[in-house]
Formats: sequence, structure tokens, C-alpha cells
Amino acid sequence: MTRRRSRSDRNDLPPNAEINITSLIDVAFTLLVIFLITAPILRAGLEVELPRADVDPVTTPQEPFWVTVQPDGSIWIGDETEVAMTDFEQSFSQLAQAASPEIIYVQGDSAASYGPVAQVIATVNRVSVDLGIRWALVMYPEGRPPSP
Repeated sequence: MTRRRSRSDRNDLPPNAEINITSLIDVAFTLLVIFLITAPILRAGLEVELPRADVDPVTTPQEPFWVTVQPDGSIWIGDETEVAMTDFEQSFSQLAQAASPEIIYVQGDSAASYGPVAQVIATVNRVSVDLGIRWALVMYPEGRPPSP
């Protein structure tokens, strides 16, 4: 005769001390894949629609030192540092001295107002002369699609 187990018999079983971590590993690998995919996208840099002109492509052996004016008038030094116009000269001078670039590239979005772009150009010119650094305006070469 087979005896049926009752609820009290289940409580008599020893506790299972193992933790099932399979689902935790699945979640961890999923997050890892998501971060691996999105990290390069987040580091893509600033979106700038440069004007077109009869110019040669930018080539430099060093890491480029960028100053960017966005359509809303915001100023960026590199891809990470947004600076207000009132603080631009001091911040730019310090960062340019620390980086000691071969050349400074100034890029203004084609939709940006001329005023902020002109102020940035004047400041870059003044600071670069003091530091002995060359600078250049960046534009898309005519007839070539912009590089991603």
C-alpha cells in the first residue's frame, strides 16, 4: 500500500540551500550586451552640420582638438565640455595649454548664428597666438558626403 504524502511530510524535508542563479546570469549577460552595443553610440560625439566649401579633408597625426558652436549657440571644447560664452576664454586657454595640440579645429554648425561663431573665432585666435598654436575652420569638402 502506498502512502500519500501530506503537508506535514513536506515540512519534514531538509531545506534546499542552493540558489538558482541561472536567471541572474541571463540578466547580467543581457545587460552586458546592451552596454556593449550602446557604449560606442554614446561616444559618437557632437552632431554638427558643417557648411560646404572648396577645402581639403582634415588630416592630423594627433588627436584633434575641437571647438564646436552648436545651432543653439552652445560652445563645446572637445566632445565632453560645454562652456558658457562668458567662461570660454579662460576655460579654453587652460584646456589648450594642458593639451598643447598641434592645431585647434573650430567648427560652427551651418545653422548657428554668426555672432557666437565670430566670438569663438576671435577668442581662439587670441589664445592660439599667445600659445603659438595654429587653428583652422572646419567645413565639409564640396562634392563629398559628410563622414559619419
